[in-house]
Amino acid sequence: MKKLYILLCAVVSSASFAQTFYSENMGTPSGTTAISANVFQNSAPIVYSGTADVRATSPSSGYNGSSAGGNVLINAVDEYFQIDGLNSSAYNSADLQLSFGINTQTNVSNVLTVEVSTDGGTNWAPLSYTPSATGWTLATIGGGTIPSAATLSIRFKSTSTSQFRIDDVKLSSVSASCTLSLGSATGVCDAFNFGTDTYTATIPYIGGGNATYVVTPNAGTVGGDDVSTVAAGNIIITGIPEGTNLVVTVTGGTCNTSATLNSPECKPVNPLPFHEHFNYAAGASLGAQESWTNINSGDNIVAAAGSLSYPNVGTSGNSVTFTGAGIDCFSPFTPATSGTVYASFMVNVADMTNVTTDLAETYFAALTDATKSFKARMFVKRNGTQFQLGFDAASTTTNYDATLRNIGEVVYVVMGYDFGTNTLSCWLNPDLTSFNASTPATLTSTPATAITELGGFIIRQDADNRTPSMVFDELNIATDIASLLAVKQNNIAGLEVYPNPANDVLYINTAANLEKNVVIYDVLGKQVLSTTATNSVNVASLKSGMYILKITEAGKTSTSKLVIK
Repeated sequence: MKKLYILLCAVVSSASFAQTFYSENMGTPSGTTAISANVFQNSAPIVYSGTADVRATSPSSGYNGSSAGGNVLINAVDEYFQIDGLNSSAYNSADLQLSFGINTQTNVSNVLTVEVSTDGGTNWAPLSYTPSATGWTLATIGGGTIPSAATLSIRFKSTSTSQFRIDDVKLSSVSASCTLSLGSATGVCDAFNFGTDTYTATIPYIGGGNATYVVTPNAGTVGGDDVSTVAAGNIIITGIPEGTNLVVTVTGGTCNTSATLNSPECKPVNPLPFHEHFNYAAGASLGAQESWTNINSGDNIVAAAGSLSYPNVGTSGNSVTFTGAGIDCFSPFTPATSGTVYASFMVNVADMTNVTTDLAETYFAALTDATKSFKARMFVKRNGTQFQLGFDAASTTTNYDATLRNIGEVVYVVMGYDFGTNTLSCWLNPDLTSFNASTPATLTSTPATAITELGGFIIRQDADNRTPSMVFDELNIATDIASLLAVKQNNIAGLEVYPNPANDVLYINTAANLEKNVVIYDVLGKQVLSTTATNSVNVASLKSGMYILKITEAGKTSTSKLVIK
């Protein structure tokens, strides 16, 4: 499956040159979904029906405003998609415009029928349009053919067995006498911090200075050039919260026009060591979290309830799961150019029924540089009813572990690279009580070109028939083994720490029950508490969240995760 990677630090969007009063992007289904079961962008009084279905495959692209999420697939005679409950009565028919993304896979003369009705679907009037090319294009229909009505219906219907896809249906009002034209909006993050940042949008325009215009954004503060007095310039909107898509409306004279902009992702680079416990609500999109970003389109990698387990690994939070084709998630970390870099995680191949070809390989996890270029990849391939894991720098490999593993088996993986020797190493299921950099690797590889930087980690979904259903947990990235395993080693006999999650008091029992040095760090590595105790520690001053707990007794140290509620 070919992936389209995108930069997310700045976003460019297009102006609608109109007042858009209805817009539908078909939602974000995880797979093939019936029209009646799909969660659309709009709800009542808008009603959706039809014999077509909504797909996550072949997302829209290549035209301004393509949402690249779900789309409606129509691929049989008389199959249709219908939208009821639209109200265009506030606008003149001469100004009404219908636009939609359409994927025509055969030829531009074999088109999908588009019809409108004003009587609840009893009588339909066809609309004329011609796609500009095969593949995804934007179709626009206007010229007084869209009725001005309180009960408007639109139907997309096939008269052939050809395949069509529909996305981004919009109804707008366009004034022919308006001279003001808004250009493509761009958004740039003001900062890159954990939590919600703000961004600044710039909207170029021409044709101003001839009326009194009012600029109204749905968020942020208006600045830049005065559209009422300056003929050409830039409207600048500042202080827009990250995650808020911008809609700016400009009214005045005969104009009622708008521009839209999808929010950029203002996400920081994770400092090392980086410990990801996937402490997100079950069902949440991994790419929506502050430490991750989505770098292509399709269905999401999502958080799953519960954790995987492996000897001497402390777990908390949840895990993530994925299968088949879809979005890849990227997590940047402080780039390293010398020494060593290690990444560890647990993985469970939960199901392989979708992998139809035996020995067909794919890679599901990778170390990358800061630009998301793959440098070290973990492979999986079906082998009969079992699977094998492989490791290499290239996109294909014969470097597989000979061990055949069973469905449902949890495998602990450590990936490493030594810049000094240009050596990639992979350890599978090491004994963590004695594991160190000198432990013989399960697999090694020498990149054809020496790696000059490592600065990111990707969890990857390949194709529907290649990537099995997988559970992924406890990702840790560090420049040394001690930091990598900082949340896993327990050398204190009889250690018990409870309750976890804690509220006011944390109790600590050991076999020796001696005085202990207790240090607590936040997830960024900042020390937030240091004390000595025998049996209990007051943690009432700590805010709710995830922490690292380090306990030292009689020269032995244990580190684990601690949750404060």
